[in-house]
Amino acid sequence: MARIIELTDITAPELDVFSRLTEAQLRNKREPEKGIFIAESPKVIHCALNAGLVPLALLMERRHLTGQGAALIEQCGGIPVYTGDSALLTQLTGFTLSRGILCAMRRPALLSAEQVCTGAKRIAVLENIVDPTNIGAIFRSAAALGMDGVLITPSCGDPLYRRAARVSMGTVFQIPWARIGAQSADWPAAGMAQLKHWGFKTAALALTDRSVSIDDPQLAREEKLALLLGTEGDGLTDHTIAASDYTVRIPMLHGVDSLNVAAASAVAFWELRVR
Repeated sequence: MARIIELTDITAPELDVFSRLTEAQLRNKREPEKGIFIAESPKVIHCALNAGLVPLALLMERRHLTGQGAALIEQCGGIPVYTGDSALLTQLTGFTLSRGILCAMRRPALLSAEQVCTGAKRIAVLENIVDPTNIGAIFRSAAALGMDGVLITPSCGDPLYRRAARVSMGTVFQIPWARIGAQSADWPAAGMAQLKHWGFKTAALALTDRSVSIDDPQLAREEKLALLLGTEGDGLTDHTIAASDYTVRIPMLHGVDSLNVAAASAVAFWELRVR
């Protein structure tokens, strides 16, 4: 049975997870099995629970105890449920809660890049993308538009960051993903070599003189294809582009030269999905 705890002291140490721990502290790099992330909004929390992730504590506006939070409380079992009015929770967290509910959860054991790629035909590779909104949107498109998995480079942002998971609408818990390499030096050379070893042709989304159109029939004929997406602003590194089997562009009209990386990913995933 859930333990409903009315908040009276927002400085209580048991609330640190919701307000005073940094992302690095939450991830707990020294002891990854003790890492924590924060899921925000009922839909995202439900997706995480349905994927088997372990809840540690809930934080919700009082009005949700008998509303949209009731099913979550029941599903989460006997964990503490901290509650108060919206203004108090905003004071605690420093932001307005989306849908009024947060859940602290144990981070899942990470898959390896090889596990993600085994049996996959289409994967997305995110190179150094750091904006959580873009990461979440790319994951949502990848899940919806035919990608079998997502790989992120060592310098890429965390898909389990609160905003990234929320923008993904919980798909970050549904599509397999992993980091390709443990440190920056592992990408691109070592990572690209691994993709080749696993049988993938690589397609870099970039504007160069040798770029082919995304509707080039040869791309669709590739049995295994890794779609490489670059960071906001600068795009893919020159080394990554040079090492790719294809450089691919999305044809544009009205003098527009490119799309936001999240929008470009959706176009690429749809066009190059396995039919």
